[in-house]
Amino acid sequence: MPESARIRPRHARSLKYSSDPVMKISGKSARWLAVGALSFCLRAQSPAPARYDLVVQGGTLVDGSGGRAWQADVGVRGDRIAAIGDLKSAPRVRTIDARGLVVAPGFIDMHNHSDDSLLDEPKCESMIRQGVTTMVLGEGASQGPVLRNTKSDRPWSTLGGYFDYVEKKHAAENICSYVGETQVWEYVKGEAMTPATPEEIEKMKEQVALAMREGAMGLSTSLLMPPSNLITTQQLIELAKVARQYGGLYSTHMRDEGSGVFRSVEEAINISKGANIRVDIIHLKIADKKFWGQMNEIISMINKARSEGYDVRTNVYPYTAGQNNLRAIVPPWAHDGGNAKMLERLKDPSQRPRLKHDIVNGLPNWYNHYLAVGGDWHAMLLVNLNNPKNKQFIGKRMSDVIAARGGDPVDDLLDLLIEENGSVPTVYFHHSEPDMVYALKQQYTSIGSDGSAMSPYGPRGKTMPHPRSYGTFPRLLGRYVREQHVISLEEAVHKMTAMNADKLSITNRGRIQVGLAADITLFDPDKVEDKATFVQPHQFPVGIPYVIVNGQVVLDNGVHTGALPGRVLRGPGYVRN
Repeated sequence: MPESARIRPRHARSLKYSSDPVMKISGKSARWLAVGALSFCLRAQSPAPARYDLVVQGGTLVDGSGGRAWQADVGVRGDRIAAIGDLKSAPRVRTIDARGLVVAPGFIDMHNHSDDSLLDEPKCESMIRQGVTTMVLGEGASQGPVLRNTKSDRPWSTLGGYFDYVEKKHAAENICSYVGETQVWEYVKGEAMTPATPEEIEKMKEQVALAMREGAMGLSTSLLMPPSNLITTQQLIELAKVARQYGGLYSTHMRDEGSGVFRSVEEAINISKGANIRVDIIHLKIADKKFWGQMNEIISMINKARSEGYDVRTNVYPYTAGQNNLRAIVPPWAHDGGNAKMLERLKDPSQRPRLKHDIVNGLPNWYNHYLAVGGDWHAMLLVNLNNPKNKQFIGKRMSDVIAARGGDPVDDLLDLLIEENGSVPTVYFHHSEPDMVYALKQQYTSIGSDGSAMSPYGPRGKTMPHPRSYGTFPRLLGRYVREQHVISLEEAVHKMTAMNADKLSITNRGRIQVGLAADITLFDPDKVEDKATFVQPHQFPVGIPYVIVNGQVVLDNGVHTGALPGRVLRGPGYVRN
């Protein structure tokens, strides 16, 4: 029986009855009876307070807006935040004691490469344990459109098909994705290293429009690698205009992060102007030792564009090394025709002199990774090798391979690529911490890991990935907030949450606010820390005990529950079929 039905009117026992069927009640008693009866009726008609499925109680709330922290409880009902305030007396199914913890929105990873890995590791442990609840996918090579041929075992042909597949399979994380310019280029042109014709650009625009209607967040590019280095600025403007029509943004891994970084930033700004579109520059850096210390000049370029009304933004990861592939050292002309043709050229002795010359001396308008690290073979860490004869070098430097083989360094590089079928994932130590910190401090710079969801015991557990896959967000909170005081705690949370949601026009996440999705991360500001290193990358961070995705606890006092409540977040141009 509900509690309200058991409440008796006040003074009911003092009432006196006569033998008359009509009760005779004194004026005073009548007034008391009336008040009591009214109270009874009101309480009987008022439902009991609805229970919360979860109350996060006693924590310090940093809501993602950038404003100051305050003490408040958070009530969750279903997949939504239902209340914020003093909820200590509120009925609930479960309580999480958040005393000593910061209660923040789930982190949004602005630049993530889990497009494939979340399919075979749907628990997304390395990301969940960082506090990430949403991953932004699709840099350059997105999951659609794809040609259904013998090269692809994907059971989908469009980006929308990939979204449907992920929804059916389920994952612990929310995801969203851009449509990649490289993907669209290869869908229309194949592997030929030739400029795009006007007719081909029109076909690409059709594919961008289709992907935007299927839910893409915008257009993304990776312009430093073939074949995308062939597209012109004007052609990019034309594709970006299509994304803009559907409310999307333009996210760009620029053509050159080294000696050509200034003209690459200028190109990104010109695309913002030409397409009237928001631009987000992926992991802004100066990846060439000769130009370290000039980040202030790049920021001045961006600030000038912003002062003129153009919405140019950036993201960074808090490390001084990036990851690409050893084949990025091979000059662009040798990639014509795809991987098979590249391998033919590497095996051809007559091509070696030209290859060596271009690698050592560079080419105009080509971002040469070898020159970017100052010609230092020790600055290249080999992440994964598949040939049994080379597995001993996993986690070693390219200089170790050269020392063991004793040949010409460039020959050793090219031979290694041949033995590894043209692909050796590699970490390049190529930019400086002061430059990164200067970029990080800008009001429009947010956080993206450039990593992938994985686990030490999963299929990628024997590789040597960049530690950012395990440590990006706790590293920001530990090293750059608590230890170095580069930015405040509130600023850091803002850069990891609402700032990224706003870039993507996601309106129902990124903040602790009543009515928004219950994506919540709890961390200990005194203990949060990354543990992954370049030598031992498969190490989970510490100090993040709870992560909640769409109202479900996925990380429960440090233990992954196995829950897979993630959803596909579709962009502003999405048209439901």
